Amino acid sequence: MDSGVVEYRFDQRGGAVVVIFHGGHMNAGLALGEDVFAEAGYSVLVLSRPGYGRTPLTTGTTPSGFAEVTHSLCEYLGITRVAAVIGISAGGPTAVATAARYPELVERVILQSAVGPLPWPDARTRLAARLVFSPATERITWSVVRAIMRTAPNSGLRMLLGDLADLPASRVLAVLSAADRRTLIELFSRMRSGDGFHNDLVPRRDRAGEVAQPTLVIASRNDGSVPFAHAEALAAAIQHSTLIESKADSHFIWLGPDWVAISEKVRDFLAT
Repeated sequence: MDSGVVEYRFDQRGGAVVVIFHGGHMNAGLALGEDVFAEAGYSVLVLSRPGYGRTPLTTGTTPSGFAEVTHSLCEYLGITRVAAVIGISAGGPTAVATAARYPELVERVILQSAVGPLPWPDARTRLAARLVFSPATERITWSVVRAIMRTAPNSGLRMLLGDLADLPASRVLAVLSAADRRTLIELFSRMRSGDGFHNDLVPRRDRAGEVAQPTLVIASRNDGSVPFAHAEALAAAIQHSTLIESKADSHFIWLGPDWVAISEKVRDFLAT
C-alpha cells in the first residue's frame, strides 16, 4: 500500500468485521481475547502495529498515523464499515485515534486494559523497559524468557506476572487453571518487542475526547501494567462510554473469573 508495509491477519467468518490492535510485545500472529468475537460470528482483522512483527516502524509510527494505515488497509480489503475497533493495552491509543479520525468507518470502540490519556508507564517501568526491551536488547530478553518457560515455567510465570498484577504473583499464579497457564506460557514464549515497544513509550496526542462512538471500557483494579485510573480517565473523556470493572487478578482480563459474564456484555454491546 502507499501508506507502507503492514502485517495483518484477516480471519473471515461473515459480513461484520472487528479490528483488533494488540498491546506491547504482540503482533498479528498472536491471538488473545479474540474468542468472544469469533464465537459471535465476526470476522477478525488484526494488525501488527508499527515496529511489531513485519510492520516497520516507518509505517504509521504514531497512533494517528497508523489510524490512516488502518483506513487504507480496510479500503484495500473492501471493508467499508467496522463493527468495532478493539484496543488492548498499548494498542488503546491507536483504537481511539482510528475511531476519532474515521467515524464513517468505525461504529463502536472496545478498550481492554487500555492505556488512556494519562502518563504511562511509570518512571521505574519506563527505565526498565528502555534497558531490557530496547531494539538492541529485546531479542536477548525474549530468548531468556523462552528458555525459562521451557525449563521452569512456573518460575517464569511468577516473574512476568509480578509486573502485570498489583496482587502477589504467587497468588495470581495459584488460581490460574492449567489451561490458562498453558495459554500464558505459549503467549510469553512467542512475544517480541522489535522496535515497537520503544515506540510505545513515546508520549502521544490524546484523542479520547474526540471519540463520538459508543465505547465499552473494560479494566481491572488489579492491573499492574496499566493502572485502573486509565480506564476511569477514558470513560470520563469519551462521551458515550460504559466502564466495566473486571475482577481479574492481573492485566489479563480474559483470564478473570467474570470473563464469561463480561463476554456476554461485549456481545450485547456489539448487537446494539
